[in-house]
Amino acid sequence: MFVYEKRLQYPIRIKNPNPKLAKLIISQYGGPHGEIGASLRYLSQRYAMPTPELKAILTDIGTEELSHLEMVGTIVYQLTRNLTPQQIQEAGFDTYFLDHTTGVYPVAASGMPFSAQTFSVTGDTIADLQEDMSAEQKARMTYDNILRFADDPDVRDPIKFLREREIVHFQRFGEGLRILTDKLDSKNFYAFNPSFDKP
Repeated sequence: MFVYEKRLQYPIRIKNPNPKLAKLIISQYGGPHGEIGASLRYLSQRYAMPTPELKAILTDIGTEELSHLEMVGTIVYQLTRNLTPQQIQEAGFDTYFLDHTTGVYPVAASGMPFSAQTFSVTGDTIADLQEDMSAEQKARMTYDNILRFADDPDVRDPIKFLREREIVHFQRFGEGLRILTDKLDSKNFYAFNPSFDKP
């Protein structure tokens, strides 16, 4: 069971609207490497994890990703509130605005709506943990790319916080992989089982 704290994991107080930047940052809400996909990936994969430690890692990180989703949504909303029609059009935000006004909708920067097809749940613990490590690297890369376009410290600070958490999650999934491989041997770890090499 989850307990919701009515505060963001990191404070967000953006003073200056910037719909152009919001169009980029929204990718971390509903894009291919975004927080909604990360949360659903980990909270779905946890059921097939073979040890309580691995279930706990995926549950902890999956719920933290929900808080990151809330942070990204807050950033996007604060960057787009109180815009004039002229600001909306000049920033190229009009196509988004037409369908969603300033509501936060799960979409990539390219305009592609969120799809669960951006992640996998295989039930194979090693495959899932490897995907999770890769997903965290891709999310970190996306935050790096956002930082290349963001010069407002009110935006950069929470984005840098989110980027750091991706690094921590990558490390936690690496620990999970070590927990798993320490419990496996040549009889039950397919990568080292010679019988899988024969047709």
